[in-house]
Amino acid sequence: MHSNLFNQPFRIQTCFLTLLCSVLAGCVGVPTGQESAVVTRAQMQMGTLVKITAVARSESVAQAAATAGFAEIRRLEELLSTWISTSELSRVNAAAGVMPIHVSPETLTVVQRAMQVAEMTGGGFNIAIGPAVDAWRVTEGQRIPTESELDALRPLVDLHAVHADVHAQTIYLEKRGMRIDVGGIGKGYAADQAVDALRRAGAVAGVVALSGDIKTFGRLPGGKMFPVGIQHPREEGSVLAWIDLQDEAISTAGDYERFFEWEGIRYHHILDPRTLQPARSCQSVTVIAREGVWADGLDTGIFVMGPERGMELVEQLPDVEAIIIDAEGRLLVSSGLKQRIRLP
Repeated sequence: MHSNLFNQPFRIQTCFLTLLCSVLAGCVGVPTGQESAVVTRAQMQMGTLVKITAVARSESVAQAAATAGFAEIRRLEELLSTWISTSELSRVNAAAGVMPIHVSPETLTVVQRAMQVAEMTGGGFNIAIGPAVDAWRVTEGQRIPTESELDALRPLVDLHAVHADVHAQTIYLEKRGMRIDVGGIGKGYAADQAVDALRRAGAVAGVVALSGDIKTFGRLPGGKMFPVGIQHPREEGSVLAWIDLQDEAISTAGDYERFFEWEGIRYHHILDPRTLQPARSCQSVTVIAREGVWADGLDTGIFVMGPERGMELVEQLPDVEAIIIDAEGRLLVSSGLKQRIRLP
């Protein structure tokens, strides 16, 4: 989903992997005093580079666990990717305004979670906003759509017209031209499911990193937690803060990932569903949660809500923390993180 045009996305992943590589140097397949082996592998999946680190009692078990993690992500991609014409979501979109489509429990769960995040963020997160994102063509066309163009799209960005029927196990979009895309929450869900697959295959710890969506479990050999660096939104290659994670997920939404500038104004891909214009109150939002599906969905929703309302929401949610950089570059840190983050 992210263009290479600006060569900046996924710095959160890059910082994590850079440090992790130094931590793991010489460890891959080599037993430690705890008789653990660490394996790190990468594949292209879900349109991005996916990296999985598995810690297990032996290299063979760690390799098998990593393989299981990649297989689970591939399986979910076949269900959720709108770039695959035969996926369940593609069939849901093709049937918009025509008929409900029967879907798997996984697809239904992701859409349900997306609707929950939409409610939690007052509509800041919206999986039906795709037609407006296409109109902006931020990285492809770098054009500013007219108000009349956006007005014509407003009826298609109506979450009330998205119906997920749990009993019938169907999803139905009321209006022709509607389209849902779970790219803003699906990678976090996939990371959660891949971690479960690693555990079932025998891994005792590890990391699944899909772009900027990272899920960790357990600890590295020797008891070290997994270090993650958060990209500074205005200084390419600079780390804003470091944090160590254990049994947690982290996800960042920023206006530096996909954008263009025109007459001194930055136009980026995170749109406010109410205005269909780029949200202007934040530069970046990083969310840490127990599950990747919540971290992934909430970072975008909070970005749209703005720093004050967004942080109020975070403080009300159990096991959810956030680091927010507002439009002026000020740093806001939730109460549960203030003693955990390390500033460069």
